Amino acid sequence: MNLEDHLGDIIRKARLMTNASAASAAKAAGFTEAELAALEDSGTFSKRPDFKALAGVIGVNAAKLESIANGWMPAKKGLSTWKEFRALTSAGDGLTVNCYLVWDEASREAALFDTGFDARVILDTVVAERLQLRHIFITHTHHDHIAALSEVRAAALPAKVHSNAKGAPADQRNQPGAMVQLGQLRITYRETPGHAADGLTYVISNGPGNAPQVAVVGDTIFAGSMGRGNDGWDLARRKVREQILSLPPGTLLCPGHGPLTTVGEEQANNPFF
Repeated sequence: MNLEDHLGDIIRKARLMTNASAASAAKAAGFTEAELAALEDSGTFSKRPDFKALAGVIGVNAAKLESIANGWMPAKKGLSTWKEFRALTSAGDGLTVNCYLVWDEASREAALFDTGFDARVILDTVVAERLQLRHIFITHTHHDHIAALSEVRAAALPAKVHSNAKGAPADQRNQPGAMVQLGQLRITYRETPGHAADGLTYVISNGPGNAPQVAVVGDTIFAGSMGRGNDGWDLARRKVREQILSLPPGTLLCPGHGPLTTVGEEQANNPFF
């Protein structure tokens, strides 16, 4: 699986985040504005930009930005320690989106995190693994993350929906300090607005054996990048630092798009941090 954002996407996001003009970024990179536009669109370049100068203008880490240009990817994640965990991918509206299913081995009680576009892949897994879907956790209510919610709910009643959406019924709103017990698993949440006003990160702990904790982060952070700061770049960036990168380095990060990563990998390689 490729990174959600290629080099050009990262540069464009960072430039917009800092209100840097295309002219100033192009000059720093040693490019014309047309060359910078081509790089932002494609993620590729025929001549190497001056990463140090460009990074200084757009407010990112130069060495990490250059590492992305050199092809950095997070290590492929083997989930053998999390046998009761599935990353499911679906496509629609020109987007590919991840959702996640976790369950307790003994009770077979399961929780779903977001739905993506395809209810069938979720429901087929529930049947194949003989699960009882008890909870549906929503990281944020952008369409691609909840497109299949109605269909999943209809097939999995009485699964309880959890979200931070202002318009959600009171019984679906996450309560401060709430903790959901799923067999031996514990699920808590952290507020991570910025990309979306209702953005949440869910942390799954007390997994089997020595399994690290898992954070389902929606579009708050991606491997090597982050979601658009629709509700404020500074807020989005601050919440990632405070609520996600403060977790233990081995924490598995499960984004809404792109490959799985870890807190440690993002601390070391994400140009925005």
